[in-house]
Amino acid sequence: MSHQPTVLAYDSLMWPALKAMKALGGSATHEELLDKVIELEQIPEAIQNVMHTESQTKLSYNLAWAKTYLGKCHALENPSHGVWAITEKGKALTEAEVRQIPSEVRKQYKGNKKKTATDEEPPPDGEAKNWKDDLLAVLTGIKPDAFERLAQRVLRESGFVKVEVTGRSGDGGVDGVGVLRLALLSFQVYFQCKKYKGSVSAGAIRDFRGAMIGRTDKGLFITTGTFTAEAKKEATRDGAPAIDLIDGDQLCELLKSLKLGVTTKMVEEVTVAPEWFAGI
Repeated sequence: MSHQPTVLAYDSLMWPALKAMKALGGSATHEELLDKVIELEQIPEAIQNVMHTESQTKLSYNLAWAKTYLGKCHALENPSHGVWAITEKGKALTEAEVRQIPSEVRKQYKGNKKKTATDEEPPPDGEAKNWKDDLLAVLTGIKPDAFERLAQRVLRESGFVKVEVTGRSGDGGVDGVGVLRLALLSFQVYFQCKKYKGSVSAGAIRDFRGAMIGRTDKGLFITTGTFTAEAKKEATRDGAPAIDLIDGDQLCELLKSLKLGVTTKMVEEVTVAPEWFAGI
């Protein structure tokens, strides 16, 4: 009987998160921080692949909690949307002091009847992502050829022309080709679109690049899953044609912005101003 790999808990990720933040120059997006933690801690792909929800790995989820705790003790701050930064306090903390943070945060919430950060609830980074989990559940349930047609539609809506789905077996994973026109220039782009519930490995990127060689220098890999840190490195490896990556989270954002199968509603808030009427 196989056992699921054990993912580092949020409290075990707090010190690595601070080290990674320092290595990145003091600020980072969540994805940049995640990649650097994986690199510094040499976290294997098997652990990177453990999923928490359809759109988020367990490692990413636990790191979000680690950032939340570090934020509550003012070691990290979130000065702008999507970017976290280390504070002077965070720079000065020792590993022993970081180990005390969970108990300190729990003391802050002692007597509070509401759920605290120790309860099972979505972390701040994931509060608005429920719709993505629903969307990815739908996407992973459709047939492979339908997913290829969806990728074709996404590329067309994004400015590609002559988008063709090939889907030939034994073609090294190439599912289609399109032409992207930018002003006076145009580029032929080969794409692969695969439904994954886990993470795409570096091997899949190498296989796709092998199928591209001699045909084009531009590649695009679209998946409903995520990409391991090694896959991201392989995609931008020096001396090899770069491959652009679109993971499940980015695909959801694309479908939302293109209004393909996703609708948004703006809530109107009406406020009555009694003082206006008093001045009549």
